[in-house]
Amino acid sequence: MRKLAAAALASILLAPPFAYADQPGPDWMPMDQVMAKVKQSGYSQVTKLEADDGRWEGEGIKDGKRMDFHADPRTGQITSEKQDD
Repeated sequence: MRKLAAAALASILLAPPFAYADQPGPDWMPMDQVMAKVKQSGYSQVTKLEADDGRWEGEGIKDGKRMDFHADPRTGQITSEKQDD
């Protein structure tokens, strides 16, 4: 039984890296500054912001609508946005 538990623990600890969230790069704008930029772009609320696929990805409220957006990692400028389904 102990061997089975040890094997299960090892498989969890050695899971492939894609199972973990991305991390901001060293030259990325800090999250709090990106949030400020996004709010300057018309978002009244930012409900989610995370590093993913080499950019900031987030969700928020703009003009009373739930939106998904991507922001440039170095400038915080919104590069794409669409209404959340």
